[in-house]
Amino acid sequence: MAKTKVADIDRSIYDFKKSEEGYERYADGLTPEIVRAISQKKDEPDWMLEKRLEALDIYHELAMPANWGPDTSGLDMNHISTYVSPKTKQARNWDDVPDDIKDTFERLGIPQAERDSLAGVGAQYDSEIVYHNMKDEMAKEGVIYTTIEDALHTEYEPIVREHFGHLIPPRDHKFAALHYAVWSGGSFVYVPKGVKVSYPLQSYFRLNAEGAGQFEHTLIVIEDDTDLHFIEGCSAPKYYDANLHAGAVEIFVGDHAHMRYSTIENWSKNMYNLNTKRVTVGADSKMEWVSGSFGSHVSYLYPTSVMRGDRSSVEFTGITFAGQNQDLDTGCKVILQGADTRASVETKSISKDGGVNTFRSSVVIGRHADRARATVSCQSLMLDDISRSDTIPAMDVRNATAQVGHEATIGRISDDTILYLMSRGCSEEEARTMVVNGFANPVSKELPLEYAVEMNNLIKLEMEGAIG
Repeated sequence: MAKTKVADIDRSIYDFKKSEEGYERYADGLTPEIVRAISQKKDEPDWMLEKRLEALDIYHELAMPANWGPDTSGLDMNHISTYVSPKTKQARNWDDVPDDIKDTFERLGIPQAERDSLAGVGAQYDSEIVYHNMKDEMAKEGVIYTTIEDALHTEYEPIVREHFGHLIPPRDHKFAALHYAVWSGGSFVYVPKGVKVSYPLQSYFRLNAEGAGQFEHTLIVIEDDTDLHFIEGCSAPKYYDANLHAGAVEIFVGDHAHMRYSTIENWSKNMYNLNTKRVTVGADSKMEWVSGSFGSHVSYLYPTSVMRGDRSSVEFTGITFAGQNQDLDTGCKVILQGADTRASVETKSISKDGGVNTFRSSVVIGRHADRARATVSCQSLMLDDISRSDTIPAMDVRNATAQVGHEATIGRISDDTILYLMSRGCSEEEARTMVVNGFANPVSKELPLEYAVEMNNLIKLEMEGAIG
């Protein structure tokens, strides 16, 4: 099967790449020998290797879902390398990171963000974490922020074993099984009871290699009476061969706790983004998702929240931007199991140049979720008459005392609005960008300042040449 060629646009500061000279790169494809080699390289315990090999068998057993969602037939695992390493040791000081890799993250603004506003940073380059560090004051309070590979060789190995793969089982879907077979990198976060992490933690994932996959696993466990904000950033340079992202995020939230997970994804337009995220939330706790999806050729992304505790709540705020040659199938799922649980979903989608946005929501009200409340709002903005936007809600209500509402609107930018802004001195392109930024404001205002600026810059990039 020939490698897929996917068109792209200029990615500005994100569209730069580094040579892979001297890198360790495993053969394309997926075999038991490759899986064993990844496990051996990481010196994993036997139980992890067993989990990998079991997942590999499940991957080959499961079929791709037929006639559902965007087309993934152009993704050929025989032409994807599942492990690429820059052959550098993980550093705790930016000065110890190789110059070419350090230059990548400095151009993306990661070291400055760490100095200004973060409690800790993990930076992944292709298949391995190249930098990981956390402020000493957080460590003194018992907060653990490290890689899963490192956690497996410490006293925290039992916590990893208890939670790893618990929320997202390998049989969840074919690419979950693929993930568990070849996962590499990611972060492990543990916040002990009663600790409030005053500044965000961040992991940034950069896929530099061509024709490769990235399979990081993020595992977050926060105990009772805790507070954490975790930020995830992603980007990749432009290639014409298909790349794959099939990461996983598992979050466990205790009682009387608060968790916020913010994501800005800026994959290039050759990426198949098949990520899986899931959280379970305890009593009197709150979960917040803030998600911005810019880039990728195809996306399947539906963060799932399981509200198991009474009086728990979840808020999901998201935006997607689909341009030419993009088919983004995104949304979220909330499962309300406890009494007096709450769910609020607000999403925005923008389509231009023939881009396709599909929003899927699933609200499940359990039998014991007395007085549960859920609202879903989806707004779509189409910038031309060749793009597409669809809303597919699903509601499964099994408790007569529950209340569930859904609303969806689809519209275009008013010509009168553009003419008014142009009469005030804006060009037509500037006027359209201003309207789109205003449309996206409910999402950007939920992000820390520097990430809101990044999102606005991404909108500006996507809007360049959007007239006509």
